[in-house]
Amino acid sequence: MRITDMHRCEIRPGRLVEWTLSPATVEAAASLPEDSRPPAYIQESHIRTVRSVREDGLFVPTWVGAAFDIPGTVDLDILQEALRGWTLRHETLRSGFRWTGESDDEMRRFTLDADAVSLHREVIGDFSDATEVAQYLQDRFDVTADALRWPNFLYAAVVRDDSTSVYLAFDHSNVDSYSVQRLPADIHELYTAGVEGRRVEQTPPGSYVDFCEIERADADRIDADHEVVGRWREFIRRCGGRLPDFPLDLGLAPGGPLPSQRLMNEMLVDADDAAAFEAYCRPFGGGPAGILAATSLIVHQLGGGPVYRTVVPFHTRVKSRWSDSVGWYVGGAPLEVPATRAPDFASALRAVHAELRANRSLARIPLARVLRLLGADFRPTSPDLYSIVSYVDARALPGSDRWAELSVYGLMRVSYGDQVCVWLNRLHEGLWFACRYPDTDIAYHNMRRYTERLRDIIVSVAHEKRLADRKPEPITVG
Repeated sequence: MRITDMHRCEIRPGRLVEWTLSPATVEAAASLPEDSRPPAYIQESHIRTVRSVREDGLFVPTWVGAAFDIPGTVDLDILQEALRGWTLRHETLRSGFRWTGESDDEMRRFTLDADAVSLHREVIGDFSDATEVAQYLQDRFDVTADALRWPNFLYAAVVRDDSTSVYLAFDHSNVDSYSVQRLPADIHELYTAGVEGRRVEQTPPGSYVDFCEIERADADRIDADHEVVGRWREFIRRCGGRLPDFPLDLGLAPGGPLPSQRLMNEMLVDADDAAAFEAYCRPFGGGPAGILAATSLIVHQLGGGPVYRTVVPFHTRVKSRWSDSVGWYVGGAPLEVPATRAPDFASALRAVHAELRANRSLARIPLARVLRLLGADFRPTSPDLYSIVSYVDARALPGSDRWAELSVYGLMRVSYGDQVCVWLNRLHEGLWFACRYPDTDIAYHNMRRYTERLRDIIVSVAHEKRLADRKPEPITVG
């Protein structure tokens, strides 16, 4: 799906309707006993980071979500039941955390039973201006899909005679990109079944709450002498004692206030160029390796230093039971590409491939656990601990062939941050680029140069691949 913000997702006016967990559900949650299953390290790190930044006096929304259309006149009762049915499938959405302990510094989980969950629907009113709708929804999501409250998600719809646009926002602690990208097809399926009067037979997905318990137990078995911790220790030492920033000048003063951010997004290349680039890179890890290789070349050319260092995001859905589950299944692994070993794209691609093969397993141990074992003071002052460049091939996801037709978007909140986060999504139409970066003139200039050079490399590699594929075989005579 195309990643964007609330103001760039084809919003149209109409009657706005919202769904939240009902007052009875919220009241039931208030008296629940503790659920012994702990938060995932990534959840706890995220929530503590939000609280730390908030204590420093800055409100930084961190929600993500999705937008999509349902064609024709919509039955709101059926849509509500589809939303409730989808919510009940995913235990993390009926699970939250309380602060406990003498210093109010311990996180304890609570989890509602499915039969205690109901939705409350409210008609907000008619909007005639699309900009007003977008601003209203962004403001509502900021307040409601907040890491420090529960429930921390909100559903909304803008209803019209010819179609209805559905908007869903969640604090990041509940969902990752894969969860969000599956969501439109899942809810479409439930809604269509409701209209047709049939049930959807689905195997219950694995619970992210169960995954949190399993992953945390595994992570807690390692200590500061573990090989994974040692490798991270050396990587961070080579980064100057901190996790890596995006290695271009962003125009930020050291120790300055957390800057506001801007969004850059566009279709980077068409489907043909994306396919040829992927085919060239396939023996070395495909599109993800290719984008990292291109990035290593570009940042070196633009003055980013002799070694490109980054943390590469990897999904942690290593077992099939988690494949349809909603949750935050993401880990990170370090990557280093010295310019002296990778002066051109082919050598950079080989270097990245070797790094990914050597380091991918490190993503199985949550980075927050590693940082705790390192004993360093990593008190977060920014919502992003490090910069990322992420690549996802979304074409195999259910319903992805209809995303353009149904105005499907992935939503993110662009607010404050001193890091650069780049997402590339391989769609049926081409390769979609989205980037969140500090709002300075220097950052805009350098990110614009990065984007254009990334496009140039992809197109050039794709052209080389097509030429190689057309090269005639030698003819043997005799």
